[in-house]
Amino acid sequence: MQPSAVLRHRTVEAPAGRLHLVEQGTGPLVLLVHGFPESWYSWRHQLPALAAAGYRAVALDVRGYGRSAKPAATDAYRMLDLVEDNVALVHALGEENAVVVGHDWGSNIAATSALLHPEVFRAVALLSIPYAPPGGPRPTDIFGRIGGPEQEFYVSYFQEPGRAETEIEPDVRGWLAGFYAALSADTMPAQDEPDPHFVAHGGRLRDRFPAGVLPAWLAEDDLDVYAGEFERTGLSGALNRYRNMDRDWEDLAPHRGAPIKQPSLFIGGALDASTTWMSDAIDAFPTTLPGLTASHLVEGCGHWIQQERPEEINHLLTGWLNTLTSSAPGAGC
Repeated sequence: MQPSAVLRHRTVEAPAGRLHLVEQGTGPLVLLVHGFPESWYSWRHQLPALAAAGYRAVALDVRGYGRSAKPAATDAYRMLDLVEDNVALVHALGEENAVVVGHDWGSNIAATSALLHPEVFRAVALLSIPYAPPGGPRPTDIFGRIGGPEQEFYVSYFQEPGRAETEIEPDVRGWLAGFYAALSADTMPAQDEPDPHFVAHGGRLRDRFPAGVLPAWLAEDDLDVYAGEFERTGLSGALNRYRNMDRDWEDLAPHRGAPIKQPSLFIGGALDASTTWMSDAIDAFPTTLPGLTASHLVEGCGHWIQQERPEEINHLLTGWLNTLTSSAPGAGC
């Protein structure tokens, strides 16, 4: 077996204290940043594909997840801290720069990394969540108005410390299965069924999840990996990302309306609520992402895009990477 075909687990020191990563391949560095509630494992299909295409693919456990450090303080999960983790990881790997690719919350982390450190992150690919520049009203005010009098938006539900943990942690595996199914193209509720992004007052988020079904992309063994990590770590570290949105809004106020100028790529699922709710952000890409190379909506695809459609996403990612003059295999950085 060639060294480039081997998954290599390691940890590096970062502001979080320790970051766990999984690495495959050699060549220009591509950093893969996962979302909620996932881990490095959500990039299991991309690591070998990027390695085969001539890249050094690195998927990390974001702080609070998996084998990475889990600071106790809620405010240790603000966006600025996660960006500095990414910078430290690139340097710990002996590199000066990288292409950063993110999904879900990882998309926001990747975008902010590119915005604040263009000297380190020379290109950015965003999956599922489009870039929206810092600014606008305070996030908790926005989310508090979305649900209305009879239900609560899931982000607000997640923001109260301990509340979601009380629902999830007695049955981590079952909750994750339902959450993944609720946002997958082949198992998501029909349009005339209750929306799983909302919680009825006095209810639980899982009350609206599909029951007893797994999406086609999620084998029992895959679910075991995710559940095993969260059963060991708990959910607070992951959920603390939601609990810092107002802090992020304050921290990033100096960058209100700022575009990301590096080469960029967006890929979303046509059936993902994120791409419909944030359609205005996609429409604004000519202004907010002036270096955008391409924007794709994958038909018949839900939220877990790189796992639902791995071959298609791998093709789009590697094709885009190969267009970046400074990151093409064999080129200088």
